[in-house]
Amino acid sequence: MTTTATTTHATTSTFGVMIRSGVIAALAASAATMAVAAAGHAAGVSLDVGGAPIPVAGFGVLTAAFSLIGVVIAALLLRFARRPRRAFVRTTVALTVLSLVPDVIVDAGAATKVLLMLTHLVAAAIVIPAVARRLAA
Repeated sequence: MTTTATTTHATTSTFGVMIRSGVIAALAASAATMAVAAAGHAAGVSLDVGGAPIPVAGFGVLTAAFSLIGVVIAALLLRFARRPRRAFVRTTVALTVLSLVPDVIVDAGAATKVLLMLTHLVAAAIVIPAVARRLAA
């Protein structure tokens, strides 16, 4: 009986720690992508895509939204996958690569495309390890 209670407690604790870590990582990634976008813009890189400017805050909002989707994926994998860390890393790396495709084909200058891709990679470099660390191997 004690083992069952301890196991349940450990699972709940791991879930909570993973969620907290994911939310903190999402916030950090949002700040980082806004900083990268602002630095790029200050260096003369246009933030115009298809003739419309992307506000610096927009980078943070979208980063937070998609990072939190990643946390939901992690929570589902923690519950249903045999090896949640491995499944999470594979899934999120594949999604990160796929997220670069629109940046390549978007109507923008080359420097803007590179900046957009850089923001995706910065966010992934922050969120994926932070969440993966909290998942069972």
